Amino acid sequence: MYPKRLRRTSNMAIVSVSDQSFKSEVEGGGTVLVDFWAPWCGPCKMIAPVLEELDQEIGSQLKIAKVNVDDNPESAARFGVMSIPTLIVFKDGQPVDKVVGFKPKDALKSVVGRHM
Repeated sequence: MYPKRLRRTSNMAIVSVSDQSFKSEVEGGGTVLVDFWAPWCGPCKMIAPVLEELDQEIGSQLKIAKVNVDDNPESAARFGVMSIPTLIVFKDGQPVDKVVGFKPKDALKSVVGRHM
């Protein structure tokens, strides 16, 4: 459903991350918002356009990554993802905040803004 690069902006793009690429894509530094999702998940489908809007607004300061939990169970298990969507904010490679379930853009922006 989501190709390797979902959409390009002038500075960043939402990236699809696998168990194998998680370390290099997420734990390399900076602020990264990771969306743990699945194609069959209704709330995951609802949050996808919200993430695209966030990418347009603050993509130059924030990397957004998506992890399909069906295809990448190791990453989901490693970070205790029990419900989806789960969004985890990483700062310099470490998880610093977690949001479970659908949230509106302003709420997500507020959570991420605390770590940028």
